[in-house]
Amino acid sequence: MNYKAVIFDLDGTLLDTLEDLADSCNSVLQIKGFPTHSIEAYRNFVGSGAAMLVSRALPDDRQDDDLKAYCLKAFIKEYEYRWKEKTMPYKEVPEMLDALVDKNIKMTVLSNKPHDFTKLCVKEFFPKWKFAVVQGSSKIIPLKPDPKGACEIARSMNILPCEFLYLGDSGIDMITAVRAGMFPVGALWGFRSEEELRKNGGLKVINRPTEVLNFI
Repeated sequence: MNYKAVIFDLDGTLLDTLEDLADSCNSVLQIKGFPTHSIEAYRNFVGSGAAMLVSRALPDDRQDDDLKAYCLKAFIKEYEYRWKEKTMPYKEVPEMLDALVDKNIKMTVLSNKPHDFTKLCVKEFFPKWKFAVVQGSSKIIPLKPDPKGACEIARSMNILPCEFLYLGDSGIDMITAVRAGMFPVGALWGFRSEEELRKNGGLKVINRPTEVLNFI
């Protein structure tokens, strides 16, 4: 298949954001007197949006709505200070992006990270590359695995969904790609396992970002 465009997930695919997310959430937990979690634990907490991250991090017996709302606001505030302290692009991501530009492949980002943070991260860490669409979670774009965001990107670019390659690191990304009618490729350098990627529809899994060029 001659793909014309790529949709990238952001956290765990283009950027290693795990430590900044974990530090921000652990700071909130510590302030509230709750147990904190290891960096590794956050691999399974992230991916479904900020609200779900906070809910997963809170103790099982402290899931009341008021507390979750308070901690979500506190987490966002903490992340405003920490979002680029330890975050960095994964190795070979710049080379991958350069190669896609050379092949005239249009590039986009679709993330469950809040929209403002998604735009901020792309602008900060990938200033030399042009992304046709950068979309995070918002009131009008539902969280993945709802395919609406991916389908809207395809519609806005006048490119068929089947002409998109979708690269992500989680089962949520693979389900999104399948539901949107795109080609799902799993990123093994990210936050989740090969088993999760394949179980949720990943047709291919790759070990390094530049391997995505094998399918273009």
